[in-house]
Amino acid sequence: MKKKAEWPRKLRSQEWYGGTSRDVIYHRGWLKNQGYPHDLFDGRPVIGILNTWSDMTPCNGHLRELAEKVKAGVWEAGGFPLEVPVFSASENTFRPTAMMYRNLAALAVEEAIRGQPMDGCVLMVGCDKTTPSLLMGAASVDLPSIVVTGGPMLNGYFRGERVGSGTHLWKFSEMVKAGEMTQAEFLEAEASMSRSSGTCNTMGTASTMASMAEALGMALSGNAAIPGVDSRRKVMAQLTGRRIVQMVKDDLKPSDVMTKKAFENAIRTNAAIGGSTNAVIHLLAMAGRVGIDLTLDDWDRCGRDVPTIVNLMPSGKYLMEEFFYAGGLPVVLKRLGEAGLLHKDAITVSGDTVWDEVKDVVNWNEDVILPAEKALTQSGGIVVLRGNLAPKGAVLKPSAASPHLMVHRGRAVVFEDIDDYKAKINDDNLDIDETCVMVMKNCGPKGYPGMAEVGNMGLPPKVLRKGITDMVRISDARMSGTAYGTVVLHTSPEAAVGGPLAVVKNGDMIELDVPNRRLHLDISEEELARRLAEWQPNHDLPTSGYAWLHQQHVEGADTGADLDFLKGCRGNAVGRDSH
Repeated sequence: MKKKAEWPRKLRSQEWYGGTSRDVIYHRGWLKNQGYPHDLFDGRPVIGILNTWSDMTPCNGHLRELAEKVKAGVWEAGGFPLEVPVFSASENTFRPTAMMYRNLAALAVEEAIRGQPMDGCVLMVGCDKTTPSLLMGAASVDLPSIVVTGGPMLNGYFRGERVGSGTHLWKFSEMVKAGEMTQAEFLEAEASMSRSSGTCNTMGTASTMASMAEALGMALSGNAAIPGVDSRRKVMAQLTGRRIVQMVKDDLKPSDVMTKKAFENAIRTNAAIGGSTNAVIHLLAMAGRVGIDLTLDDWDRCGRDVPTIVNLMPSGKYLMEEFFYAGGLPVVLKRLGEAGLLHKDAITVSGDTVWDEVKDVVNWNEDVILPAEKALTQSGGIVVLRGNLAPKGAVLKPSAASPHLMVHRGRAVVFEDIDDYKAKINDDNLDIDETCVMVMKNCGPKGYPGMAEVGNMGLPPKVLRKGITDMVRISDARMSGTAYGTVVLHTSPEAAVGGPLAVVKNGDMIELDVPNRRLHLDISEEELARRLAEWQPNHDLPTSGYAWLHQQHVEGADTGADLDFLKGCRGNAVGRDSH
């Protein structure tokens, strides 16, 4: 059932632009210096095109061109498009980590919407954190909003081998350390990894979050996989511009679309595509912004029995280009619906249900989107682990892990932080072998600070030279969606706040039991309590700026690492005029 609202009606933008008062003339008159005719202020929908384009966000470097297509669509549908630059947190540029700035970006976007005369918003995103930050900000204001992503890069190739951005960076780096690739060859490969505009071409976090936006119903069907340089990406942008105008007329808001059913659809979709563990933390934060009670238990409950059927790196062998040609995310959603794993009645930004959007699509390549019986793994959902080492949970991506390590007991080799890891890992005197469990502390939301993507610790060279390519690794950090391995992440509470991870010592035995969702430090309760009582924080605290605000207010990974004062607080979208 399509949502309908009375039309025509007075829109929010008319608080700024409608009438003849001094204040209205102030707002309207200044905007006319751009050459806009008077009749554009007649009450038609004003659409804010929130653009995360930046020269320092390479994944989003082509969004200015796409924005022109969005504007064309808005004009065609009778709206008034106004492009607004917003905070762009680049994954491959920002230090200490883009994740530290996701919440700042969300806050900036929220206030950009709330404080300006927009009736609806087009969220132009691509790089990992830009998608959740804009969705978080838009959800907090709850004006009609729709996502259009920049799309993935074309496939990379190196010496005849298909090269996935990120995934092969980790692989080639390990090969250099193992003596299987020269540094000169590594530099040659660099040129082949990113050969067109767009985001990572693997099922990394950018592609995952594009898929999450579509699975949530916040983007038009088919948006997630179209390559950034394909002409159909421009068509998608123009259609999105058309659609947002009607969404404003219908008053179709994020709270109408981002329901509990929608989040459950997204969780199951993440399992089916072999999506990034970063989706966990972002969806938890997004749900918090719309007041949806979503927890780690929902991730385990909904994803546990969903097979991974998308054969893409890092879990499989293909890339996003092939995924698009095979039919893209609509085929996956159809498969979930046929298996009884989709809430078919969930509404999307199209105004139709998700099932209406996908029921007639065709899978054009069953080696890319696999039949369930040929799935990469039959239980592909993000695994939520608990135990005395992670009382509030930790996560692991089974589709990217090694089956022989899913039940493992090993001796802990501890790194106090990322600097300690870097100082020790290449030393052949390090007491470590492939049976050990690598443990890294102080890389969580408060500890790094910001929770960097350093959880997929590279293996020590002396282990790599044996031909070993995976070990169990545990941290309170995140991992790039392009990475792979038996890596336990988001361990909560984090070490920097005195979680049990903080008191693990070299030589402690740790048990990982994925089938039973268990992560256990093999010491007595009394010994654990003694260590925790004696623990003292050992990292410097920021004293000013956003870093201080983040340190004071960021929550744990288990609830989405949002700022505690921003959750579940959708407010009035119309502010007071100060003039």
